[in-house]
Amino acid sequence: MATATTSGDPEKASAALARGDSPGNSTSNNSNEKANGTNGNKSGSGSEGHVSGQSNKPLSRPAHALTHAELASELGADALSGLSPEEAKRRVEEFGKNDLGEAEGVQPIKIVIAQVANAMTMVLVLAMAVSFAIKSYIEGGVVAAVILLNVVVGFFQEYSAEKTMDSLRSLSSPTANVVRGGEAMVVPSGEIVPGDLVEVKMGDTIPADIRLIEAKNFETDEALLTGESLPVRKSENATFPDATGPGDRLNVAYSSSTVTKGRAKGIVFATGIYTEIGAIASALNKKDSKVRPVKRNHKGKAGPHRYLEAYTLTLGDVIGKFLGVNVGTPLQRKLSKLAMLLFAIAVVFALVVLGANKFDTNQQVIIYAVATGLSMIPASLVVVLTITMAAGTKRMVERNVIVRNLKSLEALGAVTDICSDKTGTLTQGKMVARGAWIPGLGTYTVELAAGASPFDPTKGSIKFAEKTPTQINFKSGGEDGTVTAPDDLLATSKNSSASRLQDFLTVASLANLATVYEKQPGEWHSRGDPTEIAIQVFASRFDFNRLKFVSQDLSKPGAWSEVAEFPFDSDVKRMSVVMRNNESGDNIAFTKGAVERVIGVCPKYTIGEQEMAMTEEFRADILRNMEVFAGLGLRVLALASRVVPTDVKVTEDMNRDEIEKDLVFRGLIGLYDPPRPESAAAVRECHQAGISVHMLTGDHPETAKAIAIEVGILPSRMERVSADVAKAMVMTASEFDALTDDQVDELPVLPLVIARCAPSTKVRMIEALHRRGKFCAMTGDGVNDSPSLRRADVGIAMGMSGSDVAKDASDIVLTDDNFASIVAAIEEGRRIFDNIQKFVLHVLAENIAQACTLLIGLVFKDASNLSVFPLAPVEIVWIIMITSGLPDMGLGFERAVPDIMRRPPQSLKTGIFTLEFLIDMVVYGVWIAALCLAGFVLRVYAFGDGSLGVDCNDRFSESCETVFRARATTFACLTWFALFLAWELVDVRRSFFRMQPGSKKYFTQWMYDVWRNKFLFWAIIGGFVTLFPTLYIPVINKVVFKHMGISWEWGIVFIAAFLFFAGVEAWKWGKRIYFRRQAKKRTGLQWKDMDIEERVFGDYLTGSDGSEEALNNRAAGAGTQQVDAREMGRGAGSRD
Repeated sequence: MATATTSGDPEKASAALARGDSPGNSTSNNSNEKANGTNGNKSGSGSEGHVSGQSNKPLSRPAHALTHAELASELGADALSGLSPEEAKRRVEEFGKNDLGEAEGVQPIKIVIAQVANAMTMVLVLAMAVSFAIKSYIEGGVVAAVILLNVVVGFFQEYSAEKTMDSLRSLSSPTANVVRGGEAMVVPSGEIVPGDLVEVKMGDTIPADIRLIEAKNFETDEALLTGESLPVRKSENATFPDATGPGDRLNVAYSSSTVTKGRAKGIVFATGIYTEIGAIASALNKKDSKVRPVKRNHKGKAGPHRYLEAYTLTLGDVIGKFLGVNVGTPLQRKLSKLAMLLFAIAVVFALVVLGANKFDTNQQVIIYAVATGLSMIPASLVVVLTITMAAGTKRMVERNVIVRNLKSLEALGAVTDICSDKTGTLTQGKMVARGAWIPGLGTYTVELAAGASPFDPTKGSIKFAEKTPTQINFKSGGEDGTVTAPDDLLATSKNSSASRLQDFLTVASLANLATVYEKQPGEWHSRGDPTEIAIQVFASRFDFNRLKFVSQDLSKPGAWSEVAEFPFDSDVKRMSVVMRNNESGDNIAFTKGAVERVIGVCPKYTIGEQEMAMTEEFRADILRNMEVFAGLGLRVLALASRVVPTDVKVTEDMNRDEIEKDLVFRGLIGLYDPPRPESAAAVRECHQAGISVHMLTGDHPETAKAIAIEVGILPSRMERVSADVAKAMVMTASEFDALTDDQVDELPVLPLVIARCAPSTKVRMIEALHRRGKFCAMTGDGVNDSPSLRRADVGIAMGMSGSDVAKDASDIVLTDDNFASIVAAIEEGRRIFDNIQKFVLHVLAENIAQACTLLIGLVFKDASNLSVFPLAPVEIVWIIMITSGLPDMGLGFERAVPDIMRRPPQSLKTGIFTLEFLIDMVVYGVWIAALCLAGFVLRVYAFGDGSLGVDCNDRFSESCETVFRARATTFACLTWFALFLAWELVDVRRSFFRMQPGSKKYFTQWMYDVWRNKFLFWAIIGGFVTLFPTLYIPVINKVVFKHMGISWEWGIVFIAAFLFFAGVEAWKWGKRIYFRRQAKKRTGLQWKDMDIEERVFGDYLTGSDGSEEALNNRAAGAGTQQVDAREMGRGAGSRD
C-alpha cells in the first residue's frame, strides 16, 4: 500500500507539494506548477516527469478533470463489477506493486553484526582471550571455532526467522475492499492496480488515489498530504480544471488519507509512487533519531547538566540494546536479563574456583575458572526464543491468525476471558430474512431448502398467515399459514393489503445500501453488509430490488433518486435514506433500525388505508411480537417511513433528528444468522481451558440469549439458575452502564451476554474484568471499537469486516472473522509458552548440572594440590553449543501436549518461572550432576587406582590415564543426559513412555512419540553420533578434549542412563500423585464425571453448591476448578 509514516512534518511536506492549496482556497497555476514540480522529482525512473493527478500511464486529462464515466472508459474499468481477477493480475505485472518501495526487508549485514555484537558472543570472546592470554591455545582455538560456528549457524537461523517475520508483516499490512469480477473481496493494498473498483467506509485508509464514482456523506482526513487539520467533504459528480491543485480536487480521495465519515466507491487511477503521497514520501519517512533529546527550559536553553543527562541516557540505551534488555518483547527482555544474571553468577563461580585454589595464577587454575564460568552461559537462549516465536507466528497464519504485536504471543496463553461480537464471529454472518410482520396484515415466513443459496431470491417459498407472530407457535412447527406466490401477494395494487405490503417492501429496498443482482441466469451475487443483503434479498423475492428503482446511470434517472444518507450510528441504532420520487417530486425518508429506537420516533402506524396514532398499548404489542421473533434467534429490525415536508431542505449535513421523526411504522423483519458449526465446540473448548466467554452484541436480549444458549455461552438449563444470577448473566448495555463500578463489582457474575451493546460498554466491561484480576481478549471491527481494543490485554480485529482503524489498534487479526480462530490462537499461544518454558528449563537444568559438577569437583586435588576438573572446558563448550543447541530448538518446535486446553490460563506475573519450573530446574540439574560425579568417582576410586596424576588439566601423561578415562565417562554421561532430558521435557508431567494417555500401544507408544517431532529426533541422534569422534579420534580426544577413549566404562554410562530415567520418571510420578491428590481435595472424586456445563455453571445451578463461598469463588475466578481440569484429566488418562 502506498502509505507513509507520520514522522515527518505534514505541513512542510504539503508546502513542497502545494503551498496554500488547502480545501476552499482558490486554485492557481502557481500551486499547480509546484504540485507538478514536486511530482516530477519523485524517486524512481518510472515516475520522472509524472504530472500530478495523472495515472501511472498518462490519461487524456488528469483524473479530476474527467467524469468518472470517462475515466472508467480510459482505464478499461467497470463501475459495476470491477476488473476481472485475470486482468487485475496482468495489471500487477504491468504496473508493479502498490507501494512506495521504501521497505527495507531482511538485511543480512545487520543480522551478521547482531550475531557478533551481542552479550553472549562477547562472553565467549572474553573466554577465548583469557585462554590465549594464558597460552592455552587449544582451548582458545576451540572457543574461537565455536564462536565462528555459532555466528554462522545463528546467522542462517536468524535470517530464516527474519524472512518468516517479513512475510508475516506483509500479511498484516493494510487491506482494501475491491470488487473484481462482480465479487466483493478483501486484498492486500499492495495488490491494488489502476482500474480497480474500491469501496471504502468510515475508518478505512484509502489504498491508492481514487476517482470517486459514489460518495455518501463522505469526508477524508488529508492532513498527512495537505497539512489541513479539518476533514474534507468529497463530491463525486463535480469535475475540475486540469490546473486545480491537490487540495481542491474534491472528486478524488488520496492514498494514505483516512475516511472520517460516510462511505464511497471509486476507481483507482494512480498507485505506488504515482500517487500524491508518493511525491512527498521521502519527507514523511525520516528515521527517528536514536539520540535522546536535550531537555530545555521555556526559553529554549539548556544547562551543561542537561547535555550530560541526554548523552548518559543515550549511552544507556545503546548498552541496553547491546545486552538485549530494552528491546524485543517482555519475555525476550526477561530472558536477556536472566542471561546477564547468569553471567554474573558465572563470574562469582570463577572466583570461587580461584579462591578454592588460593588464587594461584597457575594456568590450570585459570582454565578451570574459565570452564566453570562457561558452564553457566546459556548461549542458545535468546536465539532459540526468536526462532520459536517466528515459527509460532507462521503457524498461526495457517490457523487464520495474523500476529501484529509479538508480545501478544505471550499474552494469549494468559487469557482468562474472551469478549466476542456475535454477528460474523460466533455466527456465520450470512443472514437470511426468515420472517416479517406487517400490522393488521399478517406474518410472512420464508422457508429455504437445505443447501439453497441465501442470496438467490428465486429459491425457497413464502408462507403467509393472517396472524401476528404472538398467535403462531413457531417452535412446534405448526401449519399456520399457506405457501403463497409473491405475485399473488402483490396481485392488485388497489387492494389495501397489497399497498401496505408495497410500502413495507419499498422501505426494505431503499433504506438499504446492499446490491443483489443476477450476473448470469441462475447465478446471483451480492455486495454489502450481511444484514442489508438479507433484507434486499427479501425485497427481491417480490421484485422490489433496489437496482430496479435507482438507476446507476446519471443520464437515465430511475424512479427514485438518492438525496441524502444518514448511516447507521451505534448510539442511535438507526440508519435512514432520503429518496426523491422522480414522478411526484416528493422527498421520502426510509428508516430501519433497532425496534425500540425506531418505534420511539414513530407516532403513527397504518391499519388498512388509515394512519393510526401510536399508543402505548400498540407499542407493547410490537415489542411482544418482536420478542417472539427474537426468541427464535432472529435479529429483528423495524421499518418506517414518512414524506418529508417540502419546506425542509434535505442535506447530509443536517441534524438527523430532523429526518428521523414523525415516522410511520411499517412492520418488523426478522433475520436469522446461524451460528458457525464450529462455534459451540470452540466455546466448549474455552470452558475446558478455564476461559469464560462473553457475548457483546447489538442485538435484542432475547436474540442474543437464544444464540448464546445454542453455542454454550449460557447454560441450556437457564430455568435452574437462580433469578439474581440469571439477571446478571444477561443484561442490556443500558442496564450495565447504569450500574456504578461498586455495583458491578458486587454482581455474582459479570454478564455473559450484553445486548444492545455500545462501544463505551465494551470499555467498561474490560475495566470490570481487570478489577476482578482477569486477563481479557476483546474483538472489534468498527472505528468506535478502537478504545476497547487498545484497553484489552489482547485486542482482536476482524480481517474481513474490520476497519483499518480497528486493525491498527489490535494485537492480532483474524483473517476469517471466526471465533474458533480465537481459540486456535489461544491454543497456539499456550503451545509457544509451553515450548519456551521447556527449552529454557532444558538450558538452565544443564547449566546447574555443569556448574555443580565443576564446583563439587574442586575437591578432587592432584599431587600438587590443584583441583582436577571432572569436565574439561572444551567438553563444556561442546555440550552447550553443539550437543544441546539443536535439541533446544527442537523443543521450540514441539506440538501441543494433549491437555493443553484443559488447563487454567498461565499467569503473566510468574511467566515461565513458576514454582514447579524452579523446583524441576534444581531437581534435574542436581540429579544429573550427582550421576556425573558418581560416574567420575566410580571410575577413579572404585575401578581405578585413585590417582589424579600430575598436570592432568593441561596435558596427557601416563599418570593421567585414570583421570582422562573418568573425564570421558563423565562427558559421555552428561551428553546422554542432556539429550535424554530433551525427550523427557516434551511433557513435564507425563511419563516419557506414556505421553499419549489414550493410546493402546502400551509398550511402543514412546517410539511413535520420539519420531513425531523429527527435528528433535534428528537433533538428538546427531548429538549421539558426534559424541564418538570426540572420544576416539586421536589427538582430538587427548589434546583437545582432555579425555581418552573408553571401553568397559560404557557399563557405567548405561547404568547411569538407566538411573537417570528412573530418577526423572520417579520425580514425574511423584508430581502426578501430588497434583492429583490436591485436585481430589478441592473437587471430590466425581468431578471428572461431570459434564462440561456442570463444571462451568455448576455453582449457579439449582441443586449444586450455591453457597456464598462458592459464588465468591466464582466471582473471584474459576482458577481452582480449572487446575482440577488439568489434573483430573491426567488422572483419568484421557481427554473429555
